[in-house]
Amino acid sequence: MSRNEVFTDIFEVNDLDQDGKKFDRVSRIKATSESADMELILDINSEIYPMRVQDKFTLTLALSLSLDAATSGAADATGGVRRESWREVAQQRSLADDYDYVMFGKVYKYDERERSKA
Repeated sequence: MSRNEVFTDIFEVNDLDQDGKKFDRVSRIKATSESADMELILDINSEIYPMRVQDKFTLTLALSLSLDAATSGAADATGGVRRESWREVAQQRSLADDYDYVMFGKVYKYDERERSKA
């Protein structure tokens, strides 16, 4: 695990477009973690990275795609955190080289409620 990685786990797709397909090239997957008691709902570009129910994939959340943690999240001249685009590291090896599909953005919603077990 890279020093920039905040979370990594393997998920299995349980459902695909449960509420129907809303966009031509986007699918909403529902997946369950193998090692943590966690459920994930994720929108993916199904044209670039098609998935099916029972497919397994590794999900990694990282602060940066840089392999050097010292350069990730560095402060800019105004004191704010410098935002890094995944495309800026074209000449160097990056975390993106280890994966087939990479997304850049923010986690939209995070829910810490514990699931009840029946």
